[in-house]
Amino acid sequence: MIVADQSEVLDFLSRPETFGAAEVRRIDTHISAVFLAGTKAYKLKRAVIFPYLDFGTLERRREFCEAEVAVNRRTAPEIYERVAAITKEADGRLAFDGKGAALDFVVVMKRFDESGLFDRLAEAGRLTDDLLSRLADEVARFHDAAERRFDAGGFEGMAKVVALNEGDLGRHAGTAFEAAAVRRVVAASRAALSRVRAVLEERQRAGFVRRCHGDLHLRNICLYRGQPLLFDAIEFSETLACIDVLYDLAFLLMDLEHRDLRALANLAFNRYLARSADGPANLPGLAALPLFLSCRAAVRAHVGADAALAQTDAGERARGAGEARAYLDLAARLGAAPPARLVAVGGLSGTGKSTLARRLAPDIAPVPGALVLRSDTIRKSLWGVEEFARLPEEAYGHETTERVYGAIRERAEAALAAGHSVIADAVHARPDERAALERISARLSVPFLGLWLEAPAAELERRVATRVPDASDATVAVLRRQLELPLGEIAWRRIDASGATAATLAAARAALESA
Repeated sequence: MIVADQSEVLDFLSRPETFGAAEVRRIDTHISAVFLAGTKAYKLKRAVIFPYLDFGTLERRREFCEAEVAVNRRTAPEIYERVAAITKEADGRLAFDGKGAALDFVVVMKRFDESGLFDRLAEAGRLTDDLLSRLADEVARFHDAAERRFDAGGFEGMAKVVALNEGDLGRHAGTAFEAAAVRRVVAASRAALSRVRAVLEERQRAGFVRRCHGDLHLRNICLYRGQPLLFDAIEFSETLACIDVLYDLAFLLMDLEHRDLRALANLAFNRYLARSADGPANLPGLAALPLFLSCRAAVRAHVGADAALAQTDAGERARGAGEARAYLDLAARLGAAPPARLVAVGGLSGTGKSTLARRLAPDIAPVPGALVLRSDTIRKSLWGVEEFARLPEEAYGHETTERVYGAIRERAEAALAAGHSVIADAVHARPDERAALERISARLSVPFLGLWLEAPAAELERRVATRVPDASDATVAVLRRQLELPLGEIAWRRIDASGATAATLAAARAALESA
């Protein structure tokens, strides 16, 4: 709801002469108006009140402009410069930081190349595995350093989110949305909230609620000086910003899913969990991920419906309303998480286990696909080294290997118990290693599929000898020792991995469908 007339300020900011620029471009959302002029961007908060924010008074707009600069300097200090007052001078003209009374305030930002916005990159098909890996690393670093908030989030915080979604979706029920569709999404959210109450409360006690970004979708991420940069974090609501770190991550994952980029969502999900200092401790929280994803889609639905109403162009209004409905449909789908399953991928070095696991993971529900537990990366993390660093020979001794396989089993059990599917990617040469995974699936009553990849020794040697930098330290000598191992009876589904990756993947998918 608009509560004040800002037309004089909007007119001032729309004129090129205000900035000494050749032109001004204006971008409107339902809560702000951004003016791009020269090398700067000027963001005005609209005098609006919604259930989740209040910019209704001049003082509140000043306060939230200052808060916006403060919270965004955590991740984007190069972009967020200052808060400027728009004043009315004695001669009636408006000015920046003049001597007259303040009519409003703007956040002054450094402009960046908009083609580097991640939503633009997604639309252009330019989001790559490398970009998403670096983005996940950045999010993990940000969350690791974020202020812990034991007085926010948890069950009560998510209950407020669900209630806000109910009210905001309800405002559009019967217009932008079918009333029955809104009721279904809200009912599913409330049921899921009740199921994961204990999980949310435990995560709050354990410090997983932090002062996060709060609005971490692709439009609020840009490629700046070659690196992913997070900007436009929420400043106006403690409820929406002081949240579980997985709820923060869920916005990114949901947005990728909305854009049919499941493989990139799965990559970001796995990379984040591997790089976060919280790592394995986060896995029980996956029980709440379907709720988090669904709520994020619901947020985009009602925000999109509000934004559509703010458009003056009929075509843009219709397009925005259609996208809002697509988000509501996604909220319903994400809230209905299917049962978890355990898939093990085994085989000697060079069979392509990790490539298969990475390609197969997005196919395995629930969204964003299976958690991949790779022995090579777990071994590196246990030794505290980077993924591509080579380990000494003692890192491959019996004791360390037992720790690695133990970690795979512990993490698999934690994720499966939380309702999330897992791919265990390791050689699994010993019968007892294979049997241990099968016992986990039996104990948790989740479906199990073991895939054993095999190829002629000469082909395996060729692959290992020509391998590009990888987390695996296996050499041809290591492979030759593996070829001498007594593998015992292999009851897992055997897959010929001697050909192209696509053929191996097709065979694995067929096995998955028939299991």
